[in-house]
Amino acid sequence: MKITTPSLKGPAASPLAGTRTDVTGANVSSTGTANSGKVDLSAAARHLSNLQGSDNDINVARVQEIRDAIASGQLKIDPSRIADGLLASVRDLLK
Repeated sequence: MKITTPSLKGPAASPLAGTRTDVTGANVSSTGTANSGKVDLSAAARHLSNLQGSDNDINVARVQEIRDAIASGQLKIDPSRIADGLLASVRDLLK
């Protein structure tokens, strides 16, 4: 019995090399670049893109109200209520 080493082929000779079609239907070469300059985003991707650039992440007025309540001593923090909320969140995650 003769054992030979398989010849190593470069990436161009690979059956996976060449062009393929990505999810948008554009032809993509083996280097990963699209032949078309157009990209279509899904509705969800457009929504996430819009949220990323918006200032809706922080309710500045509400934050200022909480700061004022803390400074004036009106905000009462109940550690047992916080602990109960954390435990409820963990229970929901474990379900």
